[in-house]
Amino acid sequence: MNSIEKNNVTITGNQDSKETLVFGHGFGTDQTYWRFVTKSFSEIYKIITFDNVGAGKAAPSAYSNHKYSLLQSYADDIIDLAEELRIKDAVFIGHSVSGITGMLASIKAPELFSKHIFMNASPRYLNDKEYIGGFEQSDLKELYNKMQTNYHAWVSGFAPIFMGNPEKPELAIEFANSLSSLRPDVAYTVCKAIFESDHRKDLLKFSKKSLIIQSIKDIAVPAEVAMYLNKNIKDSVLYMINADGHFPHISAPDEVVKALKTFI
Repeated sequence: MNSIEKNNVTITGNQDSKETLVFGHGFGTDQTYWRFVTKSFSEIYKIITFDNVGAGKAAPSAYSNHKYSLLQSYADDIIDLAEELRIKDAVFIGHSVSGITGMLASIKAPELFSKHIFMNASPRYLNDKEYIGGFEQSDLKELYNKMQTNYHAWVSGFAPIFMGNPEKPELAIEFANSLSSLRPDVAYTVCKAIFESDHRKDLLKFSKKSLIIQSIKDIAVPAEVAMYLNKNIKDSVLYMINADGHFPHISAPDEVVKALKTFI
């Protein structure tokens, strides 16, 4: 199976453009979550979107709980699809965990991407001494327990909290439907891989020009994390946007587009 099939790669935008934007999605979503953002760049850029293995319409047979318990496996998938598409010096836009997997891919294959955008991304979700990640181990233990006890009940509570924007309940419903489409064991393994990852040391190996986009209010990734990224990624700019929740590309796409246009 090639990477195009494996990750359900979609190529849109200006097919003749020499400039390419690659969009990576976060946990519980798929490439369709970029739909309100990509349309603003489709006239000028070639647009690449894809589904992480275990999500969306990625090939179910490609998923392995063991393999995808490490974020590096997702990074390797990004490298594979970029090489198969002969991508070079592209711009990688990664939401949440894809911000980190895109970085890991760039460290391993630096020729693929010239610039990176981290949107509501975190190198570590757990608090640690002077580091504020947003969660304690007890928080995660409770989360895992709820996922394993009654997955669909967990979804109904998790979706509105992480989406935010209570005045737009349709957004939480869309996220809940997306989460519900996942196999519970896949969701559990991926969730655990993300929340217990620690890629702070990898920031020191990363030297690409970067933009860090952060919602002013995000229960999953506090503003302190964005400031930490900005401090530890040498050539980076922090752009705080007026958005509520962990998914500004859905809840406040105009703000995201505005931020991207200052950088791309």
